[in-house]
Amino acid sequence: MATRGERGVGRVLDKLEASVNSGQYYEAHQMYRTLYFRYLSQKKYADLLNLLYKGSTLLLQRDQQGSGADLAILLIDVLTKSDTKPCEEWIDKLAKLFEIMNSSIPERETFLTNSVKWSMDSNKKGHPLLHKRIAEVYWKEKKYTAAHRHFLHSSDGNAYANMLIELHTTKGLKSEIDMFIAQAVLQILCLRNIQMATEAFNKYTGSHPRIRNDKGPPYLFPLLNFLWFLLKAIEQKQSNQFKILRNWYAISIKRDPNYSVYLDNIGRIWFGIEIPQDNKNTGSLFGGLIKSIIGDAESSDDEGDYLGASASAPDLD
Repeated sequence: MATRGERGVGRVLDKLEASVNSGQYYEAHQMYRTLYFRYLSQKKYADLLNLLYKGSTLLLQRDQQGSGADLAILLIDVLTKSDTKPCEEWIDKLAKLFEIMNSSIPERETFLTNSVKWSMDSNKKGHPLLHKRIAEVYWKEKKYTAAHRHFLHSSDGNAYANMLIELHTTKGLKSEIDMFIAQAVLQILCLRNIQMATEAFNKYTGSHPRIRNDKGPPYLFPLLNFLWFLLKAIEQKQSNQFKILRNWYAISIKRDPNYSVYLDNIGRIWFGIEIPQDNKNTGSLFGGLIKSIIGDAESSDDEGDYLGASASAPDLD
């Protein structure tokens, strides 16, 4: 049986929904904000979260973008102040609000930034599930560059690979078929996620219509063979193999000058190989782009890892 407080909240929600349905959007928005301050002062977090989520959804669905986004941003504020830990329920709800929020309004980026910061809890780059959900929204909108940046932190190599396959088959050149997955694998390895890198590589090579019948490894594309051997060398912790591979596949690696930057960082991260002094100066040129990926609460110790993953975010759209 509902408590008196729950019945009271229910009546308030019904009244607010009626205001929205009758087109009294300004009044409804002001009522939501008034209740926000009242409930917040009383620390009625559960009621307030329910109120703001429903209100934001109602307003956004009626194309009241500014008001709906305002309530969505307040929702993140309450999640933070109530010390609500990242969980699938709230991540899915935030992703839903992000999806129905118009991409043309500046509040959408604020909402996204605040959402990722809230989800950082035990992961300073943001919760992988939130990154996955946001990446899927961007993918649906065909905003591949933004989707790429979030998929990097999603820990879902299969979904990322599927997007890359779609991107290459619809927009890429035939000669770039191996380069699409090469950049992804190298960037993921710079983020210390060997499992995701392997997953993405296997999915891409196993599902891409122009590779899956290749019966590799070995593959017809030298760069794919290099990636396969590289992943094996990391799994087996074979630093000598890593050095040999870089020399053996030097021509393929030179196809993109950023590959060497990634590989310098991969060598440091996975094999303890110090980056040559002359290469450090080159790598620093990419330092200003580190913040281009969501989650720039990086320590200086992790800068090299993040550098490798963000230095060459391509223009995929």
